[in-house]
Amino acid sequence: MIAKIGRSGNLYGALAYNQLKVENENGQILLANKMIETANGHYSVAQLAQSFAPYLIANRNTEKHTLHISLNPDPKDKVSDDKFREMAEEYMREMGYGEQPFVVFKHTDIDRSHIHIVSVCVDEEGKKISDKFEKMRSMNVCRELERKHGLIPATDKEHKQNDKVFLPVDYRAGDVKSQIASVVRHLPNYYQYQTLGEYNALLSLFNVTTEKVEGELQGKMKQGLLYIPLNEKGERAGHPFKASLFGKNAGLPTLELHFSKSKEALKANPTQKTLQSAVTIALKSTSDEQAFKKQLGEQGINVVVRRNEAGRIYGITFIDHNSKSVWKGSRLSKELSANTFNDYWNNNIKPDIKEPAIQKPKISTSDDADLPAEQPHHLFDFLTTHKHEDGLIEALGGLLPEAQGEDYEEQDFTNKMKKKRKRKRGH
Repeated sequence: MIAKIGRSGNLYGALAYNQLKVENENGQILLANKMIETANGHYSVAQLAQSFAPYLIANRNTEKHTLHISLNPDPKDKVSDDKFREMAEEYMREMGYGEQPFVVFKHTDIDRSHIHIVSVCVDEEGKKISDKFEKMRSMNVCRELERKHGLIPATDKEHKQNDKVFLPVDYRAGDVKSQIASVVRHLPNYYQYQTLGEYNALLSLFNVTTEKVEGELQGKMKQGLLYIPLNEKGERAGHPFKASLFGKNAGLPTLELHFSKSKEALKANPTQKTLQSAVTIALKSTSDEQAFKKQLGEQGINVVVRRNEAGRIYGITFIDHNSKSVWKGSRLSKELSANTFNDYWNNNIKPDIKEPAIQKPKISTSDDADLPAEQPHHLFDFLTTHKHEDGLIEALGGLLPEAQGEDYEEQDFTNKMKKKRKRKRGH
């Protein structure tokens, strides 16, 4: 099991993200520890936030006071709701947060069921709860939970993979062909995309693009693909490679089959509504492209914008690393087409789009008027991120094979500890 800990100064963001899953029937609240109960057992974001208000009011100087933790068992583990509750309580207790208010959400919008825990890391007196050696303690707790509950250990050799597969291509490092191969051979195993344009948007995160070529062979017209390395600015940075060099998965016929399968799979997938909500909220709550990309990047969503030489936006694509799906803006919603973003960012014409509402049922025991206005939701970045010079977050870590139950940061930490022990024995 892998635990990922995120910290932020936006409690409402963490609660709103998870509550949106509940409202869209992609999640449920499993446990509310030391939380104010409601008459009907249902919560709004404001009602959930009430339980944390005294802690935030007392907070002295902790800027990132909100905890957003995910516990991710191996996909092969069959974990009941009761076991999830028990593991959440044990994890929080062992990490020093057992006496804190916290709420546990179960997410069911992907094949791999997992839980998210939202809490605060300041106590009732406003003092920060110590996070010393947090990563090592979290790893130890996860290993103990695996042992106690009979879960598949996250460090099993069968789950280890070469992390080179998930790195962007660096044309200066040499062996560009192998770098591109390790990307294009594996992307179809993790991501769903319906067109060549959406595929190219995903490839662009790895500094790669592909172009369709046509030619005559033995009197017949043939189509094929070329893969081309890019530099950090998205410009060509080397000679093209034929798709045939990377196996049949990289070729046009197999890709077109993948497009068709993705289209069918996404028809019945609730991903579209959740992603549409996140994009709409970000669009209405930001004033420029960089802020828009940053807000979605913090939610594990990349934005790829295409412009012509005159600077007009003619294409926009969203890559959701949570659901592993790629969406052209107009496919996501007619209101989220490239024209909408061009009018807003280039011509300052603010779009009139209805913001998706998160239900807030009123009950007599809740005084929502005393709570601050809800802010556009932010999701902590549970992905390994790379920050570029322009400050935009590229959530490349979302390409890690989560279905394999592997946490590369945790494994890297384990490897470093092993090396230290070896050096000590050597001395």
